[in-house]
Amino acid sequence: MSEKLRIAVLFGNRGFFPGEVVAKAREEMRQAIEMAGFIPVLMDEKLTRYGAIESLAEGKIFADFLAKERVDGVVICLPNFGDETGAATACRDAGVPILIQAYPDEVGKMDFANRRDSFCGKLSIMRVFRQFGIPFSIDTPHVIHPLNPRFIEQLKEFGGVCRVVNGMRRCTVGAIGARTTPFKTVRYDEITLQKYGISVETVDLSEVFGKIALLKDDDAKVVAAVKAIKNFTDASKAPSDALVKMGKLRVVLDEYIELLDLDMIAIRCWNELEVNYGCAPCTLAGMLGDMGIPVACEVDVCNAVMMYALKLASDTPSTLLDWNNNAGDDEEKCILFHCGPVPSQMLVDKGKM
Repeated sequence: MSEKLRIAVLFGNRGFFPGEVVAKAREEMRQAIEMAGFIPVLMDEKLTRYGAIESLAEGKIFADFLAKERVDGVVICLPNFGDETGAATACRDAGVPILIQAYPDEVGKMDFANRRDSFCGKLSIMRVFRQFGIPFSIDTPHVIHPLNPRFIEQLKEFGGVCRVVNGMRRCTVGAIGARTTPFKTVRYDEITLQKYGISVETVDLSEVFGKIALLKDDDAKVVAAVKAIKNFTDASKAPSDALVKMGKLRVVLDEYIELLDLDMIAIRCWNELEVNYGCAPCTLAGMLGDMGIPVACEVDVCNAVMMYALKLASDTPSTLLDWNNNAGDDEEKCILFHCGPVPSQMLVDKGKM
């Protein structure tokens, strides 16, 4: 699990509508964000009337507040109609994902003292944000109470959006080894990836083998790596010399992860490692996946990037398998087959090597 997300909340207000609902909304939205597993970050309610935003000037106050706080996302909460100009001013430079929520009106409470008009206010803010080019997220239904369990789930999904957007802005993939000639399906454009903030650091397998050759069997790091492998899976039938080779490979991969600040790896797994070194990296791929470092086979850089995005979205490990075979006549099933790079958190048991 990653660190708890910090979610800021902008409360919209419009003087014509009841403002007292904002105070109640502050507590309800704070509670909802905490129930979703995040940290609510609320502007001091003394800075504006009710701590809400209902003008361009107050929007600037909230923008200053966001600039000083390290937040992962913003929820725009509309206890009443809100103010689209203030909201746009507040969020145009937020630089993080935005979720817009609006309170529902209650049948029988449509008088001047209780009518919210949040439904319409949300439409107005969405329209103005489109005009400003401010990205935002919405969900269904159009209006929903913050303490509705459905909204809590929406907040959790929004958390995934925040992790993906913020995590993918700057990330690094390690391409270890060259693409095998027949697998043209995994070709990629390194410069295009860089334009989107994804750096590719390349390592030749010869360099990996050279580093491995310098490690002794009884090196403390190698011994610890072998122990970790045995804890990860049932390796009772694996040759001891092969486990030592895997341990050395793990030590070298860890060195590159630290040296190059790698978020993910795409490795040439077949068949140079097996033929020239004597072990497969599959188990190590699963172990690193458990640690939050996705590993794609066959130097499949683009799918390593997708694995990283999936890991961020779910806040759990991801894996990459081949869709090999149809499952009889069942069009809703397929048979997945692979060498075994699956993180243990995705398995029903430890598995066997």
